[in-house]
Amino acid sequence: MKRFVLDASVTLAWLIDRTIPPYAARIKQLLLSGDRAIVPSLWRREIANGFLVAERRGLLTPSDTMQILQAFEAGVARGIEESLQALPMCGVMTTARQFQLTAYDAEYLDTARIQQLPLATLDRQLEKAALQSGVQVL
Repeated sequence: MKRFVLDASVTLAWLIDRTIPPYAARIKQLLLSGDRAIVPSLWRREIANGFLVAERRGLLTPSDTMQILQAFEAGVARGIEESLQALPMCGVMTTARQFQLTAYDAEYLDTARIQQLPLATLDRQLEKAALQSGVQVL
């Protein structure tokens, strides 16, 4: 069993995108085959916000969201666990400044760095920052 840090961009691609990018599909398959994803606590809020934005844009209805989330919780979500390690805000901000990231993306990067885990992301800026900081990208 392998462990890795999962960015919300990959999860939202599974749940909202009409066509799932091949990279996101591969990451999903890792979870379905028994690997474990670690996510910072902000991940749930990012997923919820992604659904709210999709609803406001008319891509989903609240009913669609509930159905998607129920199927997700019954399947892939079982392979996702929240990191219990709280990251210092100053450290996250330092990382964000260093790599020109949002604080959210810096938290994913710092989680991967501190726990010495690879990172799964569709975000090109976050991927670049991970590689520059020595974090393996799946």
